[in-house]
Amino acid sequence: MSLLHLFILAVIQGLTEFLPVSSSGHLILLPQLTGMQDQGQAIDVAVHVGTLGAVILYFWQDVKKTIVGCRDILRGRFDTEGAKLAFMLIAATIPVIIVGLILKLTGYDDALRSIKVIAWAMLIFGIVLYFADQKGAQDKTTADWNFPDAIKLGLWQAVALIPGTSRSGITITGARQMGYSREDGARIAMLMSIPTIIASGVLLGAEVISDANAQVAKDAAIGALFAFVSALLALTLMMKLLKSVSFTPYVIYRVLLGIFLLWVAYT
Repeated sequence: MSLLHLFILAVIQGLTEFLPVSSSGHLILLPQLTGMQDQGQAIDVAVHVGTLGAVILYFWQDVKKTIVGCRDILRGRFDTEGAKLAFMLIAATIPVIIVGLILKLTGYDDALRSIKVIAWAMLIFGIVLYFADQKGAQDKTTADWNFPDAIKLGLWQAVALIPGTSRSGITITGARQMGYSREDGARIAMLMSIPTIIASGVLLGAEVISDANAQVAKDAAIGALFAFVSALLALTLMMKLLKSVSFTPYVIYRVLLGIFLLWVAYT
């Protein structure tokens, strides 16, 4: 792959992974709308690894606390702050793993990769995000996150397996609907992305290892680096903007893109 192609893919992945606009939808659309070569699963895994590094770095204090919490759980301690956070993240990841495996084994994951599906998901879930954000209370913080809420958000996250939905967007929607503030809802959604990206990376990575070669490895490393930088910039910008701006700008983008894609799909 050319350096420009890798740059475009990685930047799209990095910018859209944590913004509520669907990274998978944009990556699927790129070759369909431009005629560019499909990047393949190896590059998909690589750019996801890059975005994973970005979210881990940005939320390092929470990640470190979770790692310590996992150690506490293995020692039979569930009462520490880190253990509670780790347990909640594990619980929230289970639904998306189960649904993802079902879609993978039945072949429906490939069937959903169409412009029509992405267009409707972009439009519908953008509107859902708007109403959840505008009507939802803001009286809950990360400290209020509990097991029932973790399961609920895990189910919301599983909906993101529909291309165009946006993993971060639908999780933030669920958090806002449950009364979490914009910043804390986004923070929970970003932390939930870590085990989810790891799980999907392991699943996809196992399939591409046998096809790996030196050139693919080089392209993957470059893509991961570009994705890391763009994801870190996007994540930093979004978290700062949430102090004073709602999710409405992202909703407007989703609605406009959804309408455009519907026009493309049906004409």
